[in-house]
Amino acid sequence: MELRPYQKESMESVFEQWEEVDKTLLVLPTGCGKTIVFAKITEQCVKGGKRVLILAHRGELLEQAADKIAKTTGLGCATEKAEQSSLNTWYRIVVGSVQTLMREKRLNQFDRNYFDVIIIDEAHHCISDSYQKVLQHFSNAKVLGVTATPDRGDMKNLGSYFESLAYEYSLPKAIKEGYLCPIKAQTIPLKLDLSGVSQQAGDFKTSDIDTALDPYLYQIGDEMKKYCINRKTVVFLPLVKTSQKFTHILNELGFSAVEVNGGSDNRTEVLQDFDNGKYNVLCNSMLLTEGWDCPSVDCVVVLRPTKVRALYSQMVGRGTRLCEGKTELLLLDFLWHSERHELCHPAHLISESEEVANQITKNIAEAGCPVDLEEAEVKAQEDVVAQREESLAKQLKEMRNRKRKLVDPLQFEMSIQAEDLTNYVPAFGWEMGPATDKQVKTLEKLGIYPDSIDNAGKAAKILDKLDKRRMAGLTTPKQIRFLESRGFLHVGTWQFDTAKHLIDRIAANGWRIPNGIVPQEYIPQ
Repeated sequence: MELRPYQKESMESVFEQWEEVDKTLLVLPTGCGKTIVFAKITEQCVKGGKRVLILAHRGELLEQAADKIAKTTGLGCATEKAEQSSLNTWYRIVVGSVQTLMREKRLNQFDRNYFDVIIIDEAHHCISDSYQKVLQHFSNAKVLGVTATPDRGDMKNLGSYFESLAYEYSLPKAIKEGYLCPIKAQTIPLKLDLSGVSQQAGDFKTSDIDTALDPYLYQIGDEMKKYCINRKTVVFLPLVKTSQKFTHILNELGFSAVEVNGGSDNRTEVLQDFDNGKYNVLCNSMLLTEGWDCPSVDCVVVLRPTKVRALYSQMVGRGTRLCEGKTELLLLDFLWHSERHELCHPAHLISESEEVANQITKNIAEAGCPVDLEEAEVKAQEDVVAQREESLAKQLKEMRNRKRKLVDPLQFEMSIQAEDLTNYVPAFGWEMGPATDKQVKTLEKLGIYPDSIDNAGKAAKILDKLDKRRMAGLTTPKQIRFLESRGFLHVGTWQFDTAKHLIDRIAANGWRIPNGIVPQEYIPQ
């Protein structure tokens, strides 16, 4: 099987990281073939004489991994689950259930060096005690965690175990490059009150959500009839009883709806019938967040509000795969009223900045029609930059007036319009430490004032940005400081030669702005 360019890059990055660290992360959005990537990584490891454990928390994920490995590499797998044991088999790949392996009696049957490599599918679960028990037993193994796009909070949690991020492929990039379908979000003007919902294990409590949701089910059904009567829709709900009740309501409203849950005896048959078009709505109580694919799904309705971005991404990911005749995924977003501002919305799929995400959510709600998420992000970023510039104008003016030859990092970020720097939060251990002496000296040499950079991760990110800007022929920090101190705007977006030419003109004019140039209105050629 020929890997896609990003899959090949991600695979190479993992092996490069394993030269430096023992535990690394691979982040790929749902639908971008993470199972194929780790299948190929497994094949390479086996060719090198290594024994590999693929660890997951659900049977479907283990079966999917074994099936994908067999199809893409021709290699067979042993299974470590319930009564099935991998011991005394000749297979060098084991797919193992964490619930089985965490049991002390089972775990102690394995020598601590039995596995050379451990790959964790859906790695956002691996911070739990059950996973950690298994990982600590095989503490000498190289570890790869594979997950869909996590938010900064998730990444910080994962950073407490993993030592690096080997590779990240973003959802917007996957859509832009044609590997996932575009997403259009539609805000439904129906206010559902979550103010009385308590929290459990870091998210909204499902039983409380169910109570809050129940009075609105008929109204939600009516709204769905306006937007997705002719679409293939998956609905996520908090509890099985609500999922069953809502299925009944949808059928009353003219949909062909069916419900599936963990206790359904005919689950495989129902999913196959939905895939084949017998039903146009599939309701479930969080059963289909992982390990199930139906590319023809073109509408997702999330009626299980969450503040966990990884979970939200999994739900929406059921509809992002490409399919013949499918032009976009419609994502219905409801106006959940909550005293907390941590609720995931469609905007959180593409924006790491909470400020930008809130602006996207506001813009979509005001639009009153389906809005393309990529286009919404561009507009929101422009809005946020304008708002931020207005609020920071005094601060930047004060910085420009300082008797300092170096550029303040905040001015640099604003000038080059770098969202990734402005919203950076350290995740891994080394990132959280102070900037090293070498980083500080290099930053000063390149024109950045280092005192307000409070961690090594931010310093590394700025240095990487400076190196890439130099290669691209963009302005230096010193050029930015000089020209912006004289009133020119966003000098960070200019070419190096353009800035140099202007500075030379100013120098030749006795360090005064040449006639005919108004700095605030100046647009470089």
